[in-house]
Amino acid sequence: MASLTAATATVTAALTGAALTGVAVGFARAVVTPRRDKPDDLEVLQVGPRRVVLTETADTVVPGRYGVWTDGGAGHLRVGDVLDVTDGRVTRELLGVDAGVPRPGAARWNQYYYAGNPTTALGLAHDDLTVAGEVGELPCWSVPAAAPGAVSGGVWAVLVHGRGATREEALRALPVLHELGIPCLVPSYRNDADAPAVAAGRYGLGDTEWRDVEAVVQHALDSGARRVLLVGWSMGGAILLQLVARSPLAGRVAALVLDGPVLDWYDVLDHQARRRRIPVRLGRYGLRLLAHPLGRRLVGVEGPLDLRPMDWVRRAGELVLPVLLLHSDADDYVPDGPSRRLAQARPDLVTYVPSSTAGHTREWNVDPQRWETAVRRFVSATLREDA
Repeated sequence: MASLTAATATVTAALTGAALTGVAVGFARAVVTPRRDKPDDLEVLQVGPRRVVLTETADTVVPGRYGVWTDGGAGHLRVGDVLDVTDGRVTRELLGVDAGVPRPGAARWNQYYYAGNPTTALGLAHDDLTVAGEVGELPCWSVPAAAPGAVSGGVWAVLVHGRGATREEALRALPVLHELGIPCLVPSYRNDADAPAVAAGRYGLGDTEWRDVEAVVQHALDSGARRVLLVGWSMGGAILLQLVARSPLAGRVAALVLDGPVLDWYDVLDHQARRRRIPVRLGRYGLRLLAHPLGRRLVGVEGPLDLRPMDWVRRAGELVLPVLLLHSDADDYVPDGPSRRLAQARPDLVTYVPSSTAGHTREWNVDPQRWETAVRRFVSATLREDA
Protein backbone atom coordinates (compact mmCIF):
# COMPACT_ATOMS: atom_id res chain seq x y z
CA MET A 1 0.00 0.00 0.00
CA ALA A 2 2.83 2.38 0.87
CA SER A 3 4.47 1.81 -2.50
CA LEU A 4 1.16 2.42 -4.27
CA THR A 5 0.67 5.65 -2.35
CA ALA A 6 4.18 6.79 -3.23
CA ALA A 7 3.68 5.93 -6.89
CA THR A 8 0.40 7.82 -6.94
CA ALA A 9 2.05 10.86 -5.37
CA THR A 10 4.84 10.70 -7.96
CA VAL A 11 2.36 10.54 -10.86
CA THR A 12 0.30 13.36 -9.36
CA ALA A 13 3.40 15.54 -8.94
CA ALA A 14 4.45 14.81 -12.52
CA LEU A 15 1.01 15.69 -13.84
CA THR A 16 0.90 18.86 -11.74
CA GLY A 17 4.37 19.84 -12.96
CA ALA A 18 3.36 19.25 -16.57
CA ALA A 19 0.20 21.31 -16.10
CA LEU A 20 2.13 24.20 -14.55
CA THR A 21 4.71 24.06 -17.32
CA GLY A 22 1.85 24.17 -19.82
CA VAL A 23 0.48 27.32 -18.17
CA ALA A 24 3.95 28.91 -18.21
CA VAL A 25 4.48 28.01 -21.87
CA GLY A 26 1.03 29.34 -22.74
CA PHE A 27 1.73 32.64 -21.01
CA ALA A 28 5.12 33.07 -22.71
CA ARG A 29 3.67 32.13 -26.08
CA ALA A 30 0.89 34.70 -25.73
CA VAL A 31 3.50 37.38 -25.03
CA VAL A 32 5.41 36.77 -28.26
CA THR A 33 2.55 35.85 -30.61
CA PRO A 34 1.11 38.58 -32.87
CA ARG A 35 -2.65 38.74 -32.57
CA ARG A 36 -4.23 38.81 -36.00
CA ASP A 37 -7.89 38.63 -35.05
CA LYS A 38 -9.33 41.85 -33.70
CA PRO A 39 -13.03 41.22 -33.19
CA ASP A 40 -15.72 43.83 -32.76
CA ASP A 41 -15.99 44.87 -29.12
CA LEU A 42 -18.95 47.28 -28.98
CA GLU A 43 -22.07 48.38 -30.83
CA VAL A 44 -23.11 51.63 -32.41
CA LEU A 45 -26.68 52.07 -31.17
CA GLN A 46 -27.62 55.38 -32.72
CA VAL A 47 -26.03 58.07 -34.90
CA GLY A 48 -27.10 61.72 -34.99
CA PRO A 49 -25.70 64.80 -36.72
CA ARG A 50 -23.18 65.60 -33.99
CA ARG A 51 -23.37 62.66 -31.62
CA VAL A 52 -23.19 58.90 -31.54
CA VAL A 53 -24.59 56.45 -28.98
CA LEU A 54 -22.45 53.41 -28.13
CA THR A 55 -22.76 50.48 -25.77
CA GLU A 56 -21.05 51.11 -22.44
CA THR A 57 -17.65 49.41 -22.17
CA ALA A 58 -14.45 50.15 -20.28
CA ASP A 59 -13.22 51.99 -23.39
CA THR A 60 -16.30 53.92 -24.44
CA VAL A 61 -16.59 55.79 -21.13
CA VAL A 62 -13.00 57.08 -20.97
CA PRO A 63 -12.30 60.79 -21.63
CA GLY A 64 -10.54 61.93 -24.77
CA ARG A 65 -10.64 61.55 -28.54
CA TYR A 66 -10.89 58.10 -30.10
CA GLY A 67 -12.00 56.31 -33.23
CA VAL A 68 -14.60 53.63 -33.97
CA TRP A 69 -14.25 51.18 -36.83
CA THR A 70 -17.55 50.05 -38.31
CA ASP A 71 -18.64 47.58 -40.99
CA GLY A 72 -15.76 45.23 -40.29
CA GLY A 73 -13.20 48.02 -40.62
CA ALA A 74 -14.64 49.54 -43.81
CA GLY A 75 -16.08 52.52 -41.94
CA HIS A 76 -14.52 54.83 -39.39
CA LEU A 77 -15.87 57.48 -37.01
CA ARG A 78 -13.98 59.92 -34.77
CA VAL A 79 -15.54 60.59 -31.39
CA GLY A 80 -14.87 63.14 -28.67
CA ASP A 81 -16.21 64.03 -25.25
CA VAL A 82 -18.60 61.83 -23.30
CA LEU A 83 -21.93 63.66 -23.16
CA ASP A 84 -23.99 61.15 -21.22
CA VAL A 85 -23.89 57.65 -19.71
CA THR A 86 -27.28 56.11 -18.98
CA ASP A 87 -28.48 52.51 -18.71
CA GLY A 88 -25.49 51.01 -20.50
CA ARG A 89 -25.60 53.60 -23.30
CA VAL A 90 -22.79 56.11 -23.82
CA THR A 91 -23.39 59.27 -25.84
CA ARG A 92 -20.28 60.94 -27.25
CA GLU A 93 -19.55 63.82 -29.59
CA LEU A 94 -19.28 62.76 -33.23
CA LEU A 95 -16.28 64.72 -34.55
CA GLY A 96 -16.01 63.25 -38.02
CA VAL A 97 -16.73 60.41 -40.42
CA ASP A 98 -13.64 59.25 -42.31
CA ALA A 99 -15.14 56.35 -44.24
CA GLY A 100 -18.42 54.53 -44.68
CA VAL A 101 -21.95 55.51 -43.78
CA PRO A 102 -22.47 55.65 -40.00
CA ARG A 103 -25.32 53.43 -38.86
CA PRO A 104 -26.16 51.10 -35.97
CA GLY A 105 -24.25 47.84 -35.84
CA ALA A 106 -21.21 46.00 -34.52
CA ALA A 107 -18.05 48.09 -34.21
CA ARG A 108 -14.53 48.15 -32.78
CA TRP A 109 -12.78 50.76 -30.64
CA ASN A 110 -9.76 52.55 -32.12
CA GLN A 111 -7.48 54.13 -29.55
CA TYR A 112 -5.36 55.77 -32.26
CA TYR A 113 -8.21 58.21 -33.12
CA TYR A 114 -7.03 58.48 -36.73
CA ALA A 115 -7.39 55.78 -39.36
CA GLY A 116 -5.92 55.46 -42.83
CA ASN A 117 -2.64 57.00 -43.93
CA PRO A 118 -1.07 60.45 -43.49
CA THR A 119 -2.90 61.82 -46.53
CA THR A 120 -6.38 60.44 -45.88
CA ALA A 121 -6.26 60.96 -42.11
CA LEU A 122 -4.36 64.23 -41.81
CA GLY A 123 -4.17 65.77 -45.25
CA LEU A 124 -0.37 65.47 -45.23
CA ALA A 125 1.25 64.50 -48.51
CA HIS A 126 3.11 61.22 -48.24
CA ASP A 127 4.77 58.54 -50.32
CA ASP A 128 4.39 54.79 -49.88
CA LEU A 129 7.79 53.16 -50.14
CA THR A 130 9.57 50.01 -49.05
CA VAL A 131 12.87 49.72 -47.23
CA ALA A 132 15.02 46.63 -47.66
CA GLY A 133 15.54 44.88 -44.34
CA GLU A 134 17.07 41.57 -43.37
CA VAL A 135 13.66 39.86 -43.47
CA GLY A 136 12.48 41.50 -46.70
CA GLU A 137 10.82 44.67 -47.93
CA LEU A 138 9.37 46.77 -45.10
CA PRO A 139 6.41 49.05 -45.96
CA CYS A 140 7.01 52.64 -44.89
CA TRP A 141 5.22 55.97 -45.08
CA SER A 142 7.46 58.88 -45.99
CA VAL A 143 6.08 62.28 -45.00
CA PRO A 144 8.23 65.15 -46.28
CA ALA A 145 8.49 68.40 -44.39
CA ALA A 146 6.32 71.17 -45.78
CA ALA A 147 9.33 73.49 -45.56
CA PRO A 148 12.69 73.47 -43.79
CA GLY A 149 12.00 73.97 -40.10
CA ALA A 150 13.68 76.48 -37.86
CA VAL A 151 14.93 73.71 -35.60
CA SER A 152 15.10 70.62 -37.82
CA GLY A 153 18.69 71.18 -39.05
CA GLY A 154 18.73 68.09 -41.26
CA VAL A 155 17.08 65.89 -38.62
CA TRP A 156 14.54 63.30 -39.75
CA ALA A 157 12.18 61.33 -37.50
CA VAL A 158 11.47 57.59 -37.50
CA LEU A 159 8.22 56.66 -35.75
CA VAL A 160 7.76 53.11 -34.43
CA HIS A 161 4.46 51.62 -33.27
CA GLY A 162 3.99 49.15 -30.45
CA ARG A 163 3.20 45.47 -30.04
CA GLY A 164 0.09 44.40 -31.91
CA ALA A 165 -0.46 47.92 -33.24
CA THR A 166 -0.15 49.33 -36.76
CA ARG A 167 1.47 52.36 -38.32
CA GLU A 168 -1.78 54.23 -37.62
CA GLU A 169 -0.63 54.51 -34.00
CA ALA A 170 1.99 57.04 -35.14
CA LEU A 171 -0.42 59.31 -37.02
CA ARG A 172 -1.11 61.36 -33.88
CA ALA A 173 2.51 62.55 -33.76
CA LEU A 174 2.88 63.60 -37.38
CA PRO A 175 1.26 67.08 -37.27
CA VAL A 176 3.59 68.49 -34.59
CA LEU A 177 6.69 67.03 -36.24
CA HIS A 178 5.52 68.30 -39.64
CA GLU A 179 5.03 71.74 -38.11
CA LEU A 180 8.66 71.64 -36.91
CA GLY A 181 9.85 70.93 -40.44
CA ILE A 182 10.98 67.36 -39.74
CA PRO A 183 10.62 64.74 -42.49
CA CYS A 184 9.12 61.55 -41.06
CA LEU A 185 9.39 57.84 -41.84
CA VAL A 186 6.78 55.48 -40.38
CA PRO A 187 7.68 51.82 -40.99
CA SER A 188 6.15 48.45 -40.36
CA TYR A 189 8.45 45.78 -38.96
CA ARG A 190 8.71 41.99 -39.02
CA ASN A 191 5.51 40.06 -38.26
CA ASP A 192 3.26 43.06 -38.81
CA ALA A 193 0.25 42.15 -40.94
CA ASP A 194 1.65 44.14 -43.88
CA ALA A 195 5.32 43.19 -43.43
CA PRO A 196 7.38 40.02 -43.91
CA ALA A 197 7.04 37.36 -41.24
CA VAL A 198 9.94 35.36 -39.87
CA ALA A 199 9.69 31.59 -39.92
CA ALA A 200 8.63 31.35 -36.28
CA GLY A 201 6.13 34.19 -36.66
CA ARG A 202 6.83 35.45 -33.13
CA TYR A 203 7.81 38.81 -31.69
CA GLY A 204 11.33 39.33 -30.42
CA LEU A 205 10.04 42.04 -28.03
CA GLY A 206 12.65 44.43 -29.43
CA ASP A 207 15.54 41.97 -29.48
CA THR A 208 15.13 41.36 -33.23
CA GLU A 209 12.86 44.15 -34.48
CA TRP A 210 15.48 46.84 -33.87
CA ARG A 211 17.33 45.64 -36.96
CA ASP A 212 14.30 46.48 -39.11
CA VAL A 213 14.21 50.00 -37.69
CA GLU A 214 17.97 50.25 -38.19
CA ALA A 215 17.38 49.68 -41.91
CA VAL A 216 14.90 52.56 -41.93
CA VAL A 217 17.34 54.82 -40.08
CA GLN A 218 19.96 53.94 -42.70
CA HIS A 219 17.45 54.83 -45.43
CA ALA A 220 16.94 58.24 -43.79
CA LEU A 221 20.69 58.85 -43.64
CA ASP A 222 21.12 57.74 -47.25
CA SER A 223 18.32 60.13 -48.23
CA GLY A 224 20.02 63.18 -46.73
CA ALA A 225 19.29 63.11 -43.01
CA ARG A 226 22.13 64.37 -40.85
CA ARG A 227 20.71 62.98 -37.63
CA VAL A 228 17.59 61.02 -36.64
CA LEU A 229 14.95 61.57 -33.96
CA LEU A 230 13.42 58.29 -32.78
CA VAL A 231 9.78 58.22 -31.62
CA GLY A 232 8.19 55.07 -30.20
CA TRP A 233 5.10 53.80 -28.43
CA SER A 234 5.03 50.87 -25.96
CA MET A 235 7.13 48.01 -27.41
CA GLY A 236 8.30 50.53 -29.99
CA GLY A 237 10.22 52.12 -27.12
CA ALA A 238 11.89 48.79 -26.31
CA ILE A 239 12.81 48.42 -29.98
CA LEU A 240 14.37 51.89 -30.14
CA LEU A 241 16.36 51.43 -26.94
CA GLN A 242 17.84 48.24 -28.35
CA LEU A 243 18.77 50.14 -31.50
CA VAL A 244 20.64 52.88 -29.61
CA ALA A 245 22.37 50.22 -27.48
CA ARG A 246 23.38 47.84 -30.28
CA SER A 247 23.46 49.58 -33.66
CA PRO A 248 26.55 51.20 -35.18
CA LEU A 249 24.16 53.94 -36.30
CA ALA A 250 23.44 54.96 -32.69
CA GLY A 251 25.86 57.86 -33.03
CA ARG A 252 23.55 59.42 -35.63
CA VAL A 253 20.56 59.48 -33.25
CA ALA A 254 19.76 62.92 -31.83
CA ALA A 255 17.16 62.01 -29.18
CA LEU A 256 14.26 59.74 -28.30
CA VAL A 257 10.58 60.46 -27.64
CA LEU A 258 8.92 57.52 -25.87
CA ASP A 259 5.22 57.22 -25.08
CA GLY A 260 4.21 54.54 -22.56
CA PRO A 261 7.44 52.65 -23.29
CA VAL A 262 8.44 49.20 -22.16
CA LEU A 263 11.60 49.87 -20.15
CA ASP A 264 11.57 46.61 -18.19
CA TRP A 265 9.81 43.57 -19.64
CA TYR A 266 9.81 41.74 -16.32
CA ASP A 267 7.88 44.57 -14.68
CA VAL A 268 5.34 44.61 -17.53
CA LEU A 269 4.87 40.87 -17.67
CA ASP A 270 4.64 40.45 -13.90
CA HIS A 271 1.79 42.95 -14.12
CA GLN A 272 0.18 41.01 -16.97
CA ALA A 273 0.49 37.73 -15.06
CA ARG A 274 -1.37 39.28 -12.13
CA ARG A 275 -4.07 40.59 -14.47
CA ARG A 276 -4.55 37.08 -15.84
CA ARG A 277 -4.52 35.62 -12.33
CA ILE A 278 -1.37 33.64 -13.04
CA PRO A 279 1.12 33.40 -10.17
CA VAL A 280 4.00 35.77 -10.88
CA ARG A 281 6.51 32.98 -10.23
CA LEU A 282 4.83 30.87 -12.89
CA GLY A 283 4.87 33.77 -15.32
CA ARG A 284 8.58 34.27 -14.61
CA TYR A 285 9.15 30.59 -15.32
CA GLY A 286 7.56 31.10 -18.74
CA LEU A 287 9.84 34.06 -19.40
CA ARG A 288 12.90 32.02 -18.42
CA LEU A 289 11.82 29.46 -21.00
CA LEU A 290 12.23 32.15 -23.67
CA ALA A 291 15.95 32.33 -22.87
CA HIS A 292 16.52 28.59 -22.59
CA PRO A 293 17.76 26.82 -25.76
CA LEU A 294 15.23 24.02 -25.30
CA GLY A 295 12.45 25.98 -23.63
CA ARG A 296 12.34 28.52 -26.42
CA ARG A 297 11.38 25.69 -28.79
CA LEU A 298 8.28 25.04 -26.69
CA VAL A 299 7.37 28.70 -26.97
CA GLY A 300 8.29 28.89 -30.66
CA VAL A 301 10.63 31.89 -30.80
CA GLU A 302 13.46 32.17 -33.34
CA GLY A 303 16.27 31.99 -30.82
CA PRO A 304 16.90 32.33 -27.10
CA LEU A 305 15.35 35.58 -25.89
CA ASP A 306 16.92 37.10 -22.78
CA LEU A 307 14.84 39.94 -21.38
CA ARG A 308 17.41 41.06 -18.77
CA PRO A 309 19.36 43.37 -21.13
CA MET A 310 16.07 45.19 -21.84
CA ASP A 311 15.84 46.52 -18.28
CA TRP A 312 16.64 50.20 -18.78
CA VAL A 313 16.18 51.13 -15.17
CA ARG A 314 19.09 48.84 -14.35
CA ARG A 315 20.99 50.19 -17.37
CA ALA A 316 20.19 53.84 -16.65
CA GLY A 317 23.87 54.71 -16.39
CA GLU A 318 24.36 53.68 -20.02
CA LEU A 319 22.02 56.33 -21.42
CA VAL A 320 23.82 58.98 -23.45
CA LEU A 321 20.93 60.58 -25.37
CA PRO A 322 18.20 63.03 -24.37
CA VAL A 323 14.91 61.20 -23.76
CA LEU A 324 11.37 62.52 -23.47
CA LEU A 325 9.20 60.09 -21.49
CA LEU A 326 5.42 60.50 -21.57
CA HIS A 327 3.59 58.04 -19.33
CA SER A 328 0.30 57.91 -17.47
CA ASP A 329 -0.13 56.57 -13.96
CA ALA A 330 -3.39 55.05 -15.20
CA ASP A 331 -1.61 52.89 -17.78
CA ASP A 332 -3.23 49.49 -17.30
CA TYR A 333 -0.91 47.60 -19.64
CA VAL A 334 2.62 48.98 -19.15
CA PRO A 335 2.85 50.36 -15.59
CA ASP A 336 4.63 53.70 -15.31
CA GLY A 337 6.92 52.66 -12.44
CA PRO A 338 10.01 52.00 -14.59
CA SER A 339 9.54 55.33 -16.41
CA ARG A 340 9.41 57.20 -13.10
CA ARG A 341 12.48 55.34 -11.81
CA LEU A 342 14.48 56.00 -14.96
CA ALA A 343 13.58 59.69 -14.80
CA GLN A 344 14.72 59.82 -11.17
CA ALA A 345 17.97 58.01 -12.01
CA ARG A 346 18.86 60.24 -14.99
CA PRO A 347 17.40 63.72 -14.55
CA ASP A 348 20.31 65.03 -16.62
CA LEU A 349 19.00 63.32 -19.76
CA VAL A 350 15.36 62.34 -19.13
CA THR A 351 12.48 64.78 -19.36
CA TYR A 352 9.50 63.11 -17.71
CA VAL A 353 5.92 64.18 -18.46
CA PRO A 354 3.52 62.26 -16.20
CA SER A 355 -0.22 62.26 -16.62
CA SER A 356 -3.35 60.77 -15.10
CA THR A 357 -6.55 59.16 -16.42
CA ALA A 358 -5.00 58.12 -19.75
CA GLY A 359 -4.84 54.43 -20.59
CA HIS A 360 -1.89 52.81 -22.33
CA THR A 361 -0.33 55.15 -24.94
CA ARG A 362 -3.41 57.36 -24.79
CA GLU A 363 -1.82 60.47 -23.31
CA TRP A 364 -2.37 62.30 -26.60
CA ASN A 365 -6.02 61.23 -26.74
CA VAL A 366 -6.82 62.67 -23.32
CA ASP A 367 -4.95 65.95 -23.82
CA PRO A 368 -3.60 66.48 -27.36
CA GLN A 369 -2.46 70.03 -26.66
CA ARG A 370 -0.41 69.02 -23.61
CA TRP A 371 1.17 66.11 -25.48
CA GLU A 372 2.07 68.18 -28.52
CA THR A 373 3.39 71.06 -26.40
CA ALA A 374 5.68 68.68 -24.51
CA VAL A 375 6.99 67.15 -27.75
CA ARG A 376 7.40 70.54 -29.43
CA ARG A 377 9.38 72.01 -26.53
CA PHE A 378 11.59 68.96 -26.07
CA VAL A 379 12.35 68.50 -29.76
CA SER A 380 12.95 72.22 -30.35
CA ALA A 381 15.31 72.53 -27.39
CA THR A 382 17.15 69.28 -28.13
CA LEU A 383 17.68 69.95 -31.81
CA ARG A 384 18.88 73.49 -31.20
CA GLU A 385 21.52 72.09 -28.84
CA ASP A 386 22.35 69.38 -31.38
CA ALA A 387 22.81 71.84 -34.26
